[in-house]
Amino acid sequence: MTAEQIKAQLTKFGVPFQEYKDWATHNRNHKGPWGPVHGFMVHHTGSDAKDQREMLYAGFSDLPGPLSQFGLAQDGTVHLIGWGRANHAGSGDPDVLEAVKAETDIPTDNESTVDGNRHFYGVEIWYSGTHKMSGAQYATLRLLAAAICDFHDWTEGSVIGHGEWGSPGKWDPGIKAGTMMDMDAVRADIKATISAGKPTTPTKPKPEPKPEPKPAVPPFPGAGYFRPGARNSYVTQLGQQLIKRGYGRFYSVGAGPTWTNSDRQAVRAFQVAQGWSGSGADGYPGPETWRRLFS
Repeated sequence: MTAEQIKAQLTKFGVPFQEYKDWATHNRNHKGPWGPVHGFMVHHTGSDAKDQREMLYAGFSDLPGPLSQFGLAQDGTVHLIGWGRANHAGSGDPDVLEAVKAETDIPTDNESTVDGNRHFYGVEIWYSGTHKMSGAQYATLRLLAAAICDFHDWTEGSVIGHGEWGSPGKWDPGIKAGTMMDMDAVRADIKATISAGKPTTPTKPKPEPKPEPKPAVPPFPGAGYFRPGARNSYVTQLGQQLIKRGYGRFYSVGAGPTWTNSDRQAVRAFQVAQGWSGSGADGYPGPETWRRLFS
């Protein structure tokens, strides 16, 4: 994918994202080939720090950045770090690469002889790996993987954890110290997400009924009604409309009067779907977000 194509895919699948610095031209292509790309690799950073963008962008003296194409924050936002070759996969097992290409069961890795930085997109999830990632991170991981697989017409078999690749001592993405997540279960969840995102087979169209007049857009009450700690009927009205518009996946118990991170994540996904980014997709509704949501 080009940088513009990945942004289009993220928007298509409702992935909340932000662009960091000159990410679209930040890469390690001068150190080796980029592509053909065959899969998507999942990592944890080993840290629970809240902002790891610069670390992934710049890297370290002995491992220059970018250290991945994507960084996934605790609130479920994908940060675009680089585009092209990145220092994330290292060397791995050729049998694993062949299994990824064939989308068959991943064999036990026992070699580290193939350049993975050439062949994999990578996401670094901002958590230590000694505990579960946040629910928002896992939800976005599924969407991010589905967006990439959808573009390449890959199945979930093209998604692996770093611990399956063959780099010595790697066990990411972790669920507790030294233990990788059940990647077969992760792939099953990604499969469901890919299927949900694909268009259904078209059927013979039925005559469209005469459209009813659209209800008037309710007046925007003001930004202060949608901030941490706010509790009012407008928050409930907003949540109900977001669920109605297809963003119910962010709500585990439905809409309510108290402003929560679920409301913000749903608003952010809606804003991203409008083609907005940066401060325009911060998850807090303004007059234009409100107008489009209720139009």
